Amino acid sequence: MLLVFNGGCDQETEAMGPSGMGDTVADISDQPDIVPVGSGPVAWPMFRFDAVHSGGIGTAGDISSPKILWQFDTGNTIESSPALVGDTLFIGGFSKNLYAIDVASGELRWSFNVGGLLRGSPAVVAGRVYFGADDNRFYAVSVTDGEQIWSFDLGPGGQQSSPSVVGGVVYFGGFDGDIYALDTADGSEIWRFPTGRGILSSPLVIDGQVFIGSSDGALYALDVGTGRMLWRFQTGQPVFSSPALAGEAVVFGSDDGRVFALDRKTGELVWRYEVGRQVFSSPSVSGDSVYFGAHSGYLYALEVGDGTEIWKTSLGGAIFGSPAIGARTVYVGSSDGYFYAVDREDGEILWRLEIGNYVWSSPALVDGKLYFGAHNGSVYAVGEGP
Repeated sequence: MLLVFNGGCDQETEAMGPSGMGDTVADISDQPDIVPVGSGPVAWPMFRFDAVHSGGIGTAGDISSPKILWQFDTGNTIESSPALVGDTLFIGGFSKNLYAIDVASGELRWSFNVGGLLRGSPAVVAGRVYFGADDNRFYAVSVTDGEQIWSFDLGPGGQQSSPSVVGGVVYFGGFDGDIYALDTADGSEIWRFPTGRGILSSPLVIDGQVFIGSSDGALYALDVGTGRMLWRFQTGQPVFSSPALAGEAVVFGSDDGRVFALDRKTGELVWRYEVGRQVFSSPSVSGDSVYFGAHSGYLYALEVGDGTEIWKTSLGGAIFGSPAIGARTVYVGSSDGYFYAVDREDGEILWRLEIGNYVWSSPALVDGKLYFGAHNGSVYAVGEGP
């Protein structure tokens, strides 16, 4: 085991040798690293758009004058973020239901009831919806009618980490502190890796590696096929933020009030940015910029290469959700009860839409429309107004 200390800071990278955790191998050699969703923003199949958590392709049409197109009431809090494929939106809620909602009308198509809260976001791939719940189970159901295909027993603790699906394997973390890889065909366990503390972070999957944060304060890099730990980077507080791909680096936030960029091959520190407040929000990356929110109430834009601040803009309340990236606009909700559109270039607030309650759900931007949930129990579709 090699300890590589990053001079002058209180973090460390721990790299593993050839021996490590995990025996069973997932064969994904003939599968793409990123789930294809077409050449344009016609779908949003999982949390943060794709398995590398880009937050969108950065070319989607922008909304200059917002109008609520429809509002679907679930009757209880929503922290889950939507997934959208075809003409159906999928989202979970504290009502203990997964909902399938018609994108055009906002009408319910079906719902699937479970025994606990649904906090994480679903992933929709190849005709199936994958999600976990606080009833200590992880599910796969049909996109067509919500019929259960399989479920997996997680043991005590529940599940909030939003899954990533790549190459016939679904990856996620549990409240029990384990990182799981399950076969999408039948829900059988391929491997698991213990971190020791609960996991809210969602896994980034790329080039044979899985990256995910844990409440033990570390970001982990694991071998995608075996679950063997490749390296671990320790921060000062829990890592609830989900990592995003930024070239040859992964970027994520920590409750220690910092955002880190690490070399994804070695785990060595590339740069860090001092926020001063917890960073629960997961970063989005487009072009040369990284966008994220924080408990400070600010939305930030940094240079991908060195973490230099481009701008920061106060949105009035703590930001838990993660931004969606349009061609010229960054979209995100705030704890002040508004949903915001901010200019990507200079951070100017272009508009804000009153929701009247916390918006912790991360928006999906599809075909020029925004979709998100709120603590008032509603799911919103927002498009261009008259």
